[in-house]
Amino acid sequence: GTGKLSNVSARNAVGTGDNILIAGFVVDGTAAKTLLIRGVGAKLAEFGVTGVLADPKLEIYSGAGTKIAENDNWNALLQPVARSVGAFDLTKGSRDAALLITLPPGTYTAQIAGIGGTTGEAIVEVYEVP
Repeated sequence: GTGKLSNVSARNAVGTGDNILIAGFVVDGTAAKTLLIRGVGAKLAEFGVTGVLADPKLEIYSGAGTKIAENDNWNALLQPVARSVGAFDLTKGSRDAALLITLPPGTYTAQIAGIGGTTGEAIVEVYEVP
């Protein structure tokens, strides 16, 4: 068909070491795609989630294991992009993490860990930006 997946997200407990939150994803086709990738912990408290990861760090790795990008704190300048893809708003000054990144076709992982070895509930989100 002509449909396509434009977003995927997963919530899980974020631990330390090998127990961080890791989500794999694929950029398919022959052209690079722009993605909004977020690691949200603190904001989840507003949705009634307890024990949230207060300060998530987001890292993006290639399938070969090379770190491509990282982010520790949300940049409010990304809010218009988040709204354009249907993502819920993050609070200005939020410690949640997000990246707007253009990636060539290939396999990747988004990895969420807590700053300073902290733990808690978090969500990882990957949105395709039109």
